[in-house]
Parts: sequence; C-alpha cells; structure tokens
Amino acid sequence: MTKPSIIVMGVSGSGKSTIAEQLANKLNVTFVDGDDLHPEENINKMANGTPLNDDDRKPWLQKIHDLIADHQNTGEGIVVVCSSLKKIYRDQLRGTSTKAIDGLQFVYLSGSYELILGRMEAREGHFMKADMLKSQFSTLEIPLEDEPDVITVSIDNTLSHIVDEAYNRVN
Repeated sequence: MTKPSIIVMGVSGSGKSTIAEQLANKLNVTFVDGDDLHPEENINKMANGTPLNDDDRKPWLQKIHDLIADHQNTGEGIVVVCSSLKKIYRDQLRGTSTKAIDGLQFVYLSGSYELILGRMEAREGHFMKADMLKSQFSTLEIPLEDEPDVITVSIDNTLSHIVDEAYNRVN
C-alpha cells in the first residue's frame, strides 16, 4: 500500500502545524513544517509585516514539491504544512504532467476570520503577525469542485475531532 502524500493548507492561525503533526503521527509518516523551508529573505519579509508575493513563493513551493516527490519515490509517506492559499500554488505543488505527484492530497483547514484572529492574538513567538491575517484571507482562493484532491475540514471543533476527521477522509 502506498503511503500518503498530504499537504495541510489554510491561512496562518488555522492550526496547520498542530493538526499536520498529529495527522502525520497517526499515519506513521514524516512530518515537515513548510515554514521551515522558507528562505531567510521570506521569513524576514514576513517578520517585518510585508506579505510575500508570487515570485517570493515560487522557489519555496518548488522545494516543497521536490521534497514530497522524493518521499514518494522512496515509498515514504509525508505530511507537509503549506498555506497553499492560491490555486496556482496548489497547481505548482501538484507538479506538471511530467513531474506530477500522484495521489497528492490537500487538507484545507477552513475557519472564519474571527475564529482564526482570536487564535492568532493568543499565540506567541510566531513570525506571522495577526495584522497580516487580512492579507492571507484576501489572497485565499478557497478550493472548489475543480480540485477534487482537496478535502475541506472545519476547524470549528476540538483538536482531536479535527485530526480524526482529516485522518478518516484521507484514508
């Protein structure tokens, strides 16, 4: 049986890292926080309150794509955290027809601006500031029916329920 390749996506503050790590543990696969793969220039930009543009994200998304492809090539499963806010980002992560990642699934963590803002204001020590949440929501292109590899999971529930729902839907 092929081990899964999953990207947990959503705006900052939606719980991507926490949920992805628990999902990876439950699936017994590698966990990677995509934020750790950002080049230093991107982290500095975000820390200074400047949203990233598409050009900033391209090499970062390629690095994530290549990491997932490497895991698939060795038969290893992986769960990666990556905001994947725009469809073009998700398409880049999926790859081209010659370098596509077969069976890649996205888990979109869906929540209201108010719910996520409350969580972000309570969080300490993260480079993404709460005032940048508006830019994340304005950039977000909610996955639609033309992206059947995206599973939407509401974050308006307990952590264990969210992880269980994601686990049951990707399996």
